[in-house]
Amino acid sequence: MQSFDELIRVMARLRAPDGCRWDREQTHASLRPYLLEEAYEALEAIDAEAWSRLCDELGDVLLQVVFHAQLASERGDFSIEDVCATIVTKLKRRHPHVFADSIADTPDEVIDRWEKLKRQEQGYEDRESALDGVPPAMPALQRAHKLQKRAARAGFDWEDVSGPRAKVDEELREVDEAGPETVEDEIGDLLFAVVNLARFVDVEPEGALRRATERFGRRFRSVERAAGSEERLRAMNLAEMDVLWEQAKAEER
Repeated sequence: MQSFDELIRVMARLRAPDGCRWDREQTHASLRPYLLEEAYEALEAIDAEAWSRLCDELGDVLLQVVFHAQLASERGDFSIEDVCATIVTKLKRRHPHVFADSIADTPDEVIDRWEKLKRQEQGYEDRESALDGVPPAMPALQRAHKLQKRAARAGFDWEDVSGPRAKVDEELREVDEAGPETVEDEIGDLLFAVVNLARFVDVEPEGALRRATERFGRRFRSVERAAGSEERLRAMNLAEMDVLWEQAKAEER
């Protein structure tokens, strides 16, 4: 734990009166985008299976945790020790099959027990809906997925995958029939239906779209290289571009 203790001391030094001017000006609110940015960079390293880079990115995420804890400590709200103690207590309480005599033989049983125990904790007892507590600031696909899972655990769900699959077709038809004033809502409904389908086939939609976007980026760059110049690419018709696109896909395979 020497390295962790040193990190805490370094952070306190940066926030000291004679420390770093930039660090001293930060607040919980001003640090908010950095917490998100560092988390996404860690995800990028995981997707790339770049484990040495992941080590570096997790350090950046940890810095954000320690930074927020330092700010809170200066205000007398809580300390980094409180943060650690809180999560240790929570982990032990929500894993009675490990730290007590309860039994949970499958991952689904673990999740079900976790949710039941969470609802018994302070701050959760006054929630009126199974959907309460899902942060509005989450990425839209991820939040849709989370809300659908919450509703499903409450019994509001399709019987099998044919339900969400048919719903995708239904929403797509409604997009085709929509006018300018309703097309945005219909596109939203279509995306929500696709997230539901992804949930039924055990695909995490946020990650799936992120990886699809990365594939598109790699293939389009390959098309650009094959074309030789932006002017030549712009001069191509769709059929010519499609040949280069298929070549890019073949190269990946």
